[in-house]
Amino acid sequence: MEKFYLSAKKSSDVRAKKHLGQHFLNDENIAFNIVNALNEKCQTPDILEVGPGMGVLTKYLLQNTNFKTWAIDLDKESIAYLQTHYPQLENRLLEADFLALNFDNYFKDEFSLVGNFPYNISSQIVFTLIDKRHKIPLMVGMFQKEVAERLGAKPRTKDYGILSVITQAYFDVEYLFTVPETVFTPPPKVKSGVVRLMRKNTELGCDPKKFKQVVKLAFNQRRKKLSNAINSLVQDKSLITEFADKRAEELTVQDFVRLTIILLGE
Repeated sequence: MEKFYLSAKKSSDVRAKKHLGQHFLNDENIAFNIVNALNEKCQTPDILEVGPGMGVLTKYLLQNTNFKTWAIDLDKESIAYLQTHYPQLENRLLEADFLALNFDNYFKDEFSLVGNFPYNISSQIVFTLIDKRHKIPLMVGMFQKEVAERLGAKPRTKDYGILSVITQAYFDVEYLFTVPETVFTPPPKVKSGVVRLMRKNTELGCDPKKFKQVVKLAFNQRRKKLSNAINSLVQDKSLITEFADKRAEELTVQDFVRLTIILLGE
C-alpha cells in the first residue's frame, strides 16, 4: 500500500474510555492506508465511520468527494471534538449506538462501513454487517488480530469457526495488514489486524436462518463428529453419510449449505 507521513495528533484531547473499548490510533501512515483500502473499492454514495474518536481516519475520508462521510460514536467527548475540528460533517455526525441504529432513517441507498472498531463489540459489528448486507456491500475495518484472522480463516485451522463460515458465506475476506500495539493511545495488550470485506454477488443457496442454525449447532460441539454434534436435527442418519464422520471445522461454506438443505430444506 501507499505510504503517507504526517505528524501524529496528540491523543490527550479526548480521554480514552475503557468501557467503550477505546484505543486511539496515532499513526498517520496506518490511518491513510486504511482509508486507501476503502477508496480502492468503494462505489457507494455514502460511507459510515464507526467510532471515529478524534478523526484520525475522518480527515482522510473527508478528502474523497466521491462519497459523503458519516460518523457515529457513543462518546460525547469525541462528538464534541469532531464537531469542533470537522464541522464539514454537519448533520452527518451521529451520537448514537451503531448496533441499534436504523440505517433506513439515514441512508436511502447502499453505504460502506469503515472504522477502528472497538474490540468489545467487534463480532457484533460483523454480525450486524451480515444481517444488513443488502445495504452494506463493503467494509474496511480494524479488529483485534485474532478476530481479523478468524474472519478469513480456512477449514481445518484452529481459527475457523462460526464467525468464519457465516462471514465467508456472504463476503469475500481480505486480511490486509497487521497493526502493532505501539501505535495506539493507550496501547492495547494485543495486536490488531485490518481486513476488507466485499459482498459476494452470488446467493447463498439456502435459507440464511436455517444455515446459521446448522453452523452454530455444528460448532457448539466442534470436537464431536457431526453425526453427534447435529444429532437433534437428524431424523435419518443415512442422509448425512457424507458428513457423519467429519467435524465442523472440516466443512467448507458450500458443505454447510448442502448440509442445511439435507437437514432443513432450502
